[in-house]
Amino acid sequence: MSYDYDYIAIGGGSGGLAGVNRAASYGAKCAVIEQDRLGGTCVNVGCVPKKVMWFAAATADTLHAAQNYGFDISINGFNWNELKHKRDAYIERLNGIYANNLSKNKVKQIQGSASFIDAHTIEVAGTRYTAEHFLIATGGQPSIPNIPGAHYGISSDGFFELEQQPKKVAVIGAGFIAVELAGVFQSLGTQVSLIVRGDHALRQFDSMLGQQLSSAMAHQGICIENNTSPTAIKKNAQGKLTIHTDNGAVDGEFDEVLWAIGRHANTEGLNLESAGIQTDKRGFIPTDEWQKTVRDNIFAVGDVTGRIALTPVAIAAARRLSDRLFNGQHDRKLNYELVPSVIFSHPPIGTIGLTEQQANEQYGDQVKIYTSTFNPMTQALSTTKQATTMKLVTVGKNEKIVGCHLFGESSDEILQGFAVAIKMGATKQDFDDTVAIHPTNAEELVTMT
Repeated sequence: MSYDYDYIAIGGGSGGLAGVNRAASYGAKCAVIEQDRLGGTCVNVGCVPKKVMWFAAATADTLHAAQNYGFDISINGFNWNELKHKRDAYIERLNGIYANNLSKNKVKQIQGSASFIDAHTIEVAGTRYTAEHFLIATGGQPSIPNIPGAHYGISSDGFFELEQQPKKVAVIGAGFIAVELAGVFQSLGTQVSLIVRGDHALRQFDSMLGQQLSSAMAHQGICIENNTSPTAIKKNAQGKLTIHTDNGAVDGEFDEVLWAIGRHANTEGLNLESAGIQTDKRGFIPTDEWQKTVRDNIFAVGDVTGRIALTPVAIAAARRLSDRLFNGQHDRKLNYELVPSVIFSHPPIGTIGLTEQQANEQYGDQVKIYTSTFNPMTQALSTTKQATTMKLVTVGKNEKIVGCHLFGESSDEILQGFAVAIKMGATKQDFDDTVAIHPTNAEELVTMT
């Protein structure tokens, strides 16, 4: 049977773009369907603009610390609106680069929302397109709770729309988005309350990371409300917001309330049933280890699958899929084990592999833990200290490293190289046998005893 295209990606974010561009490089006739801006969540309302804001916040931290090194600095103000518009212009340039890459690779860009007619046909704005293979890469979107007044709050998407800096903000959530945006607000001068449903943030990570970050955030002036669940939000005549919770009203009237309670799959409107595909209760599309859905010609990657919601994961899965479908690399697939990740908190967090608890549950008394806590040399002349803590999780007689968890300055940059070693099966002895680079924070990982 003849089709209009060999491969159509539904979703012009990281996964979809990576998939069709790689397939096109092998000679496949490809198209990508996107209803919004190219680049998806990461480029437009995620990793990239968030990192710009993190750099701004880190710059503020550096300016405050400059006096420790003899600088006489006066901070005369910070212009949120100016930063926003410079950031937006940068993102717009990236959107253009993605469009140019598609054109260069002869990938057809189709603007609009896709809806399946059958397993080989989709419809966009009244026009039907057929393809031998489809890649669903529509990503996710922020979840908002079903409580009275929830619409008064904004999501992480709304954070990037703020034209002016709010003076007082409540961030509701316990995951990486919540702590990252709370840290940005606080470092740039906004008064922040972090409202956490459980007993601490980052519960899905190694317990050391959540405990250390909670302590650091409290030291920075963030008011943390643990074991608290919002039940309603009310707005007064002046536009200020009050959060009512199962523990009563949170103190203070807020300029903004930011929901960061999780994300759900962006699959509504795809009419997946017509293609014979079912989703789970949150809309995620189940796939096998080869990214295949229940239909042999329809695949899914990225956040829409409910697997590790990281941009590089979506890109890696999509490229490997194209390698297999269009370049004869029949065994090519992504291994979802030992994927490194970073939380751009203040200070940042890096993590890979099993948590201490997971290792204990899986390996019992074969587990041995190594830790190091120290004050970075950057704070040697500072009157206030923020300790760095590192943990290695090892297993067996040869102490194979199955987990590495870093909290503190430069953790984001340190982890990448060590992740390569851990992915290759490094042991504690391998780390010990590596000469330390002194004086650095990274050397602590090869000097632990």
